Amino acid sequence: MQLNSDSAALAGLTARVIAATQALVGDDPAAHFGVAVSGGPDSMALLYLAARAFPGRVAAVTVDHRLRAASAQEAAMVADWCAGQGVPHAILTPDAPVDGNVSAWARAMRYRLIEGWRVAQGIDWIMTAHHADDQLETMMMRLNRGSGVAGLAGVRGRTGVVIRPLLGERKADLQALVDGEGLPHVHDPSNIDPRYDRAAMRRALADAPWIDVAAAARSAAALAEAEAAIGWSVAVLADAHVRADGTGWRLERSDLPREYLRRLVLHMLTLAGAPAPRGETLDRAIVDAAAGRQASLGDWLLKGGSHWTLHPAPPRR
Repeated sequence: MQLNSDSAALAGLTARVIAATQALVGDDPAAHFGVAVSGGPDSMALLYLAARAFPGRVAAVTVDHRLRAASAQEAAMVADWCAGQGVPHAILTPDAPVDGNVSAWARAMRYRLIEGWRVAQGIDWIMTAHHADDQLETMMMRLNRGSGVAGLAGVRGRTGVVIRPLLGERKADLQALVDGEGLPHVHDPSNIDPRYDRAAMRRALADAPWIDVAAAARSAAALAEAEAAIGWSVAVLADAHVRADGTGWRLERSDLPREYLRRLVLHMLTLAGAPAPRGETLDRAIVDAAAGRQASLGDWLLKGGSHWTLHPAPPRR
C-alpha cells in the first residue's frame, strides 16, 4: 500500500491516532505529547502521525543506550528529520552502566530517562509505538507462561503517563506509511535475532497467517477492561473485609471466588510489605487455606478457616 500526504489511507491513520489518543487521555487542546522514537519504522510512523494530528504540541525523544555501534548514528538520523520538520528532539544517554539482564536494564533505563525528560520539558503524555502485532506477540508469550487475565490483557493502552495509540494498527500499515512518505528509518537487528524470545515468537506467528491479529488486539482490550473491573471490585472487597490483626492482617470473608481470594491475599502481602510469591506457590497456599490449613509465603504464614490471617512466620531454628 503506497501512501502519500493526500491519501485517504493516511487521513484514516491520522484520524484513528487522534481518536485513540482522545479515548486514552481525553480531548485537552493544551496537552503536549512526547514521542519515544528509536528510529525504527514503527516509532517514526508514530512521530509522523502525531506531528500531523497535534501540530505544535509534539516533541520527540530518543534514548541511545550505546549498546550498538550504529546507535549514535540512528539517533542523529531522528534528530535531523525532526530539525527539518520543526519538531523539538532530545537524545538521552544512560547515566549508569549495564546491570544484570541487558534487555531489562535497557527498558528500565529508557523509561526512567524519558520520564525525567518529560517532567523537565513540561510534557503531559509520552507516546510509544506499540501496535497490534506487538500485542499479539505479548499475548502469546504470556499464554505460554500460563498467565491469567492480567497477563493476557497484554500491553495496556495507558500506563501512568505512557500511552500507546497504535495498538489497533498493523505493523505492515506502519511500514507502508514510512515507505510511502519516504521517512528515514532503520531496522534493529535484535528484532529478528532468534535468541530473543520475542523475535522467536514473531517468526512463529509469521508462519501462522490464519491468526487474526486485529481480533487478538480486540480480545486484549476486552481482557484489559475485565482486569480493570476485577481490580475495582477487589479494592471494594479489601476495603470492606481486610483488617489489621496485631502484627499481621485478617481477611474476614473466605466464601469468595478463588480469584478474589488470591488477589486479596496478594493485597495483604502488599500491606505487609512482602514480595509477591511465584504463582504456583500462591496457588498452593490458597488451596491449603481453603481447606482450613496453613501455608508459608516467604516470611509470612497464611492460615485458613472461616477467616484467613496473614502473620509473620515464627523464627526458624
